[in-house]
Amino acid sequence: MVNPSVVNEKYDAIVVGAGHAGCEAALACARLGLKTIVFTVSCDAIAMMACNPNIGGSSKGHLVREVDALGGEMGKAIDDTFLQSKMLNASKGPAVHSLRAQADKQAYSNRMRKALEAERNLTVRQGEVACLLTETENGSAQSGDAGKKTKTDKEKHDIKRITGVKTVSGAVYNAPAVILCTGVYLKSRCIYGETSYPTGPNGLMAADHLTGSLTDLGITIRRFKTGTPARVDGNTIDRSKMTEQFGDVPVIPFSFSTDPQTVQKQQISCWLTYTNEETHRIIRENIDRSPLYSGEIEGTGPRYCPSIEDKIVKFPDKDRHQIFVEPEGLYTNEMYLSGLSSSMPEDVQFAMIRTLPGLENARVVRNGYAIEYDCIDATQLRSTLEFHDIKGLFAAGQINGSSGYEEAAAQGLVAGINASMKHFGKPEMLIGRDEGYIGVLIDDLVTKETFEPYRMMTSRAEYRLLLRQDNADLRLREKGYRAGLVSPEEYTATKEKEQLIKKEIERVSSVNVGPLTDGLSELLAQIDSTPLEGGTTLAELIRRPELSYDALKPADPDRPELRDDISEQVNIQIKYDGYIRRQRSQVEKFKKLEDKLIPDDIDYNKIYGLRIEAVQKLERYRPGSIGQASRISGVSPADITVLLIALEQKQDKKDK
Repeated sequence: MVNPSVVNEKYDAIVVGAGHAGCEAALACARLGLKTIVFTVSCDAIAMMACNPNIGGSSKGHLVREVDALGGEMGKAIDDTFLQSKMLNASKGPAVHSLRAQADKQAYSNRMRKALEAERNLTVRQGEVACLLTETENGSAQSGDAGKKTKTDKEKHDIKRITGVKTVSGAVYNAPAVILCTGVYLKSRCIYGETSYPTGPNGLMAADHLTGSLTDLGITIRRFKTGTPARVDGNTIDRSKMTEQFGDVPVIPFSFSTDPQTVQKQQISCWLTYTNEETHRIIRENIDRSPLYSGEIEGTGPRYCPSIEDKIVKFPDKDRHQIFVEPEGLYTNEMYLSGLSSSMPEDVQFAMIRTLPGLENARVVRNGYAIEYDCIDATQLRSTLEFHDIKGLFAAGQINGSSGYEEAAAQGLVAGINASMKHFGKPEMLIGRDEGYIGVLIDDLVTKETFEPYRMMTSRAEYRLLLRQDNADLRLREKGYRAGLVSPEEYTATKEKEQLIKKEIERVSSVNVGPLTDGLSELLAQIDSTPLEGGTTLAELIRRPELSYDALKPADPDRPELRDDISEQVNIQIKYDGYIRRQRSQVEKFKKLEDKLIPDDIDYNKIYGLRIEAVQKLERYRPGSIGQASRISGVSPADITVLLIALEQKQDKKDK
């Protein structure tokens, strides 16, 4: 027999958790050359979609496109396994267009597991990590074992770097980089009605040991909550009473590397129904039995994804709420009731579901439930997602207080890249708020205290016209290429695309047309556009609200044959040129503050003129730049001025 306690292995990187964050982090590390191991409580839970069966959506589609542009896997995986695809907000401006795809849950999980197992530098290991191993500045080893003697403040401050992890079996895995991607598993507890039991999502094992190790190392922990709706048997629903929801044709792929022809396939329909007064009556009469209102649930839930009981209480004027009935996959008859997230008792869930048109005879396969879990205060992290006080320790995904598969994947990719850059002594990869939604996401997490699960929204991005989902490759491919995750072929294709767009914009800007141009007067008359009295250019016509690059094709005989994605960019960049220029001007002013870096060793207590609150906040968050410091609540413009003067004085002394 082998004593598990003597198992001792060495890796370059350890990833704790194999959800959406863990998969991207592990793949990034392995593909960049690090010998990597990823731990999961169950190999069957790799990239599991524990809640909604879709990838993308409003603002989340932007994140998936950006993950793909940087060399991540999520976009490719959903392109291979989707059931239905739609572009949300298509009737609005391009800044808020967001791709969303219904996923075959099991197929998606299998596809991502296959990607992990195909990497020669990556080991997948089923097991629970219970403890973080660290080393102090003087080289003495420390363990984050929960239950051990509490460390003094000085000992906590002395911790400088991670050295590995220990599992519940006592096995030791050594590595200079550890990425925590624990999702909702830390001390997780599922609750519906009076029923409560310690478990992870979908009945999987909870991770009950690691929280103690984190607190023992001085890491601040919070308690959050999320939830999921019931699933019903698709054979027991009446679709004739619901409205069928179709996918878009043609299908637009998520990945810039996917051939659009390969995703044109038969799509599976979703269905729309509504709650009604009877549904609301049942919920109101049993609201005292809801753990949300009885005090049974302690964690803070997501504001922007409320349970159905929360909707009924907070929006009493609404006489109905949309419920989308969505397939979970081709392998199963289970249907997901999107919009009906609930932790009400089992009998109440049964009763309210059967009030919905088309679900009068529905059989419940899985109850809806709330799940509580531990996460960290993400202001303890740098913009690289590395902890300020524990070198080599990174965190990504829902452990950072965010919600959603897409937010998790984006953080996992960034953490994996930066752990790899640190290993090879290369410059870290930072994404600014002006460069991507990923930059907005991470900046918000590390500079703003999050007291509820953070959800990405287009309104959070101040430069959203520049950060469109359609141009993610043009914005971020170069960063992915420099990091090493984007191939030379992919990068070259992006640069060629960029040149074709530029060339075509220059051409239409120089093509003069007038009332006598063949077919133009007839075209303008057909769409009730103002007729031309003199000469103009094709670009000026494209700027008219009722016209577009494609619409002018009949009056543009010399037009080259271009791919749809290139034509789209030509149209957007010409039509919104004035707005784009204005935002770029704002970015230039903004970057002056972002480019003004703050040394890691700065002592804010020694800066004369800073208010006490500002000193406390700056010492706590340790911003990397003046721009980041300016976004911290409690740091005023006057404090920023004092800080700028102090940095200039410090630089002057250094120069002398």
